Amino acid sequence: MTVNVETPQDKNGQEFSWQSLPAAQQPEWPDAEALRKSLADLASYPPLVFAGECDQLRTRLAAVARGEAFLLQGGDCAEAFDGVSADQIRNKLKTLLQMAVVLTYAASVPVVKIGRIAGQYSKPRSKPTETRDGVTLPVYRGDSVNGFAFTPESRRPDPERLKRMYNASASTLNLVRAFTTGGYADLRQVHAWNQDFVRNSPSGQRYERLAKEIDSALSFMNACGVDPEEFRTVEFFASHEALVLDYETALTRTDSRTGKLYDVSGHMVWIGERTRQLDGAHIEFASRISNPIGVKLGPTTTVDEALTLIDRLDPEREPGRLTFITRMGAGKVRDRLPGLVEKVTASGAQVVWICDPMHGNTYEAETGHKTRRFDDVLDEVKGFFEVHRALGTHPGGIHVELTGDDVTECVGGGDEVFEDDLHQRYETACDPRLNRSQSLDLAFLVAEMYRGQ
Repeated sequence: MTVNVETPQDKNGQEFSWQSLPAAQQPEWPDAEALRKSLADLASYPPLVFAGECDQLRTRLAAVARGEAFLLQGGDCAEAFDGVSADQIRNKLKTLLQMAVVLTYAASVPVVKIGRIAGQYSKPRSKPTETRDGVTLPVYRGDSVNGFAFTPESRRPDPERLKRMYNASASTLNLVRAFTTGGYADLRQVHAWNQDFVRNSPSGQRYERLAKEIDSALSFMNACGVDPEEFRTVEFFASHEALVLDYETALTRTDSRTGKLYDVSGHMVWIGERTRQLDGAHIEFASRISNPIGVKLGPTTTVDEALTLIDRLDPEREPGRLTFITRMGAGKVRDRLPGLVEKVTASGAQVVWICDPMHGNTYEAETGHKTRRFDDVLDEVKGFFEVHRALGTHPGGIHVELTGDDVTECVGGGDEVFEDDLHQRYETACDPRLNRSQSLDLAFLVAEMYRGQ
């Protein structure tokens, strides 16, 4: 838990309700005065997103909950301050746009596009410290808290980093908005990128038919003179895990239109598997803000816990308010997910169900690298679709850790990465990500599954 310092207050001059509750996974800030100053600065900064944009996303997610749209959520495991470059952001966005085009055509429904971006600078950790060669230091908790280098200076939590996170997020959002509205996201250009991928991918023949169908559809619309604005611009939202509550609280504001609280650090925030204690600060925080909320559900989640989360976070049963992000693991999804989906559906709640096939499928390779098998990722998504098909419910989307770069962090895929290849471009600071080729492989294969529904 953080040290006691002055913190932003609600409109009545009182502490927010979550500030008096226990909060897991919080940094141990060593300097209370430095933290107070940083939070005061953050509280004075402009919003990164607007309440109306959050409401728009909630409307889009309501369509997903009703089975009228599909959600693609993806991006870095943990963003880094040195990754805020035009090239890296463009490559990540390009990959997500390419995936979305394939899924939109195959599913014949709109695809809601949300990045794990512009705020994903914090990571929960299994232990508070790390020991190397007899030296014990605080664990790396993401660039928002401390540095990756294993030195006392780097690992010391520094609240000035919270302000750096804000500035990095603002820069990222500016670039994303420019790319998505300035012509870079034109549907015809994105499709041309996909055609290039199909031509050069070892799995390309499998995807060729779908690519040709999309090409024919675009050619037909072009011949008819159809050129809507939606072909040239893209609606794109930002999300991250609401982990460091000092930061999220400083960016929680009262909406002048409605008087409701919004976390203006991102359009959607989620609560992770390690911080979803029903009596804890994170769930209380999520219950008080009006943003769309996600909650990660692992294989130990009980039906009672899921139903209680709905009562706490979506008491009005509002479609689009609550998203359950399931992360069961390929070997458990077919056993653990059906009971949850069945009982939640029977309760009358309309939540969005999406599959995180990454976090339940991590293992350590013989090389010592933390990695994931592409086949396990794919199999968990298959199991997710199978469960929803059997129950007659809607498989709402996927939540994927990915990058637009040609890293070697996960094994398998069309351009197969072997365990012996992991060292070549293992660049993640935390969890292994799918590279661009693996991400597009996944999109085409998920498109096939959706058609099979």
